[in-house]
Amino acid sequence: MPAPDPSRLHPTTRDDLDNVVFLRNQVTSEFIEVGEYTYYDDEGRRGPFEAENVFYNYGPQRLVIGRFSAIGPGARFLMPGGTHPMAGPSTFPFTMFGGEWTENTLEAFLAIPAKGDTVIGNDVWIGREAAVMPGVSIGDGAVVAAYSVVTADVEPYTVVGGNPARTIRSRFGPADVRLLLEARWWDWPIELITRHAADIMAGTPARLAELAAQAHAR
Repeated sequence: MPAPDPSRLHPTTRDDLDNVVFLRNQVTSEFIEVGEYTYYDDEGRRGPFEAENVFYNYGPQRLVIGRFSAIGPGARFLMPGGTHPMAGPSTFPFTMFGGEWTENTLEAFLAIPAKGDTVIGNDVWIGREAAVMPGVSIGDGAVVAAYSVVTADVEPYTVVGGNPARTIRSRFGPADVRLLLEARWWDWPIELITRHAADIMAGTPARLAELAAQAHAR
């Protein structure tokens, strides 16, 4: 059987896994970008991801999610549109109310540095009910434990957890992380990924580096 069709909303052939959706085929917001094969588990009862899981999605900042990432039920992404100003004595958002409040504060509000895009890498696993705060970047291969609150950037292949999320451990040593980031298996042709899925799941960074070198030599 070939690899799952990345254009299907419900990609699995098992009736008991219709809770799994390929997010790229569900999101419609211009401020959300999702790579192929990234999935969300909606448990068969939750609403659409961008309505239920992404908050204050007003732009211009985007939520960018790479390929082959897995997002657990109820994981939440808070976008910078909901951030209150913290440049002066008050965090009250005068600018949003219109009238003279907006006129008198718009220039000051626009001068406050804003958070950038929220970026989730490739092959990232975000656990159930985890929350990712505005402007955070989570590196390739990272793991976010269930119910964590991610307030700062996460390095590639790092496991984090807690509130606020702290580093629990690195999944691999620095040399192996470099091999994996250079191999970038998630960018391989899908036929190559399918053929070597067992190596990707349970092999070694050295093996993936070897396969990547062989593919580039062809």
